[in-house]
Order: sequence, then structure tokens, then C-alpha cells
Amino acid sequence: MAAVIYSLCAITSGFCAWLLVRAYSVSRSRLLLWSAVCFAGLALENGALWIDKIVFPQDDLSALRVSIGLFAMTVLLLGMIWEAE
Repeated sequence: MAAVIYSLCAITSGFCAWLLVRAYSVSRSRLLLWSAVCFAGLALENGALWIDKIVFPQDDLSALRVSIGLFAMTVLLLGMIWEAE
């Protein structure tokens, strides 16, 4: 059951990133681009979670997962700061 939930989270984040990229290609709003990059990073983080918990349950990949999520959120935060100026 956990594999299904982890997979659905990764698919949902990837789908959100795809929708944001489509919206960016129409409107060229840079905030949409920053959000798309963030959601792509969150999709990678969820994929790493799936690999960590399902494929290699004996190994601890939490540092990798957290660093991917931190990078994704940092991109969004910097994008929001940059766009506010």
C-alpha cells in the first residue's frame, strides 16, 4: 500500500510540474517557471522516497531526499523574492 501512495505522490507532483510548464509556455510568467521547477524537484524527491522505502529499505537515503526537497523549495523561494523586486 505504501508503494501506491508514494507513486501517486510522485505522479501528482510531476503532473503539477507539467501543467505549470504548459501555463508558462502560454503566459511567459516567470513565477510559473519557478513553480514548475519546484514541483519537478518535489516529484524527484517523491521518486527518491519511493526508491528509499521500497527499493532499498535497508539503506537510509533521507539525506538525499531532504537535500532534493530543500533545493526545490529554495528555487521557489528565490524565484518569489526575485519576482517581488
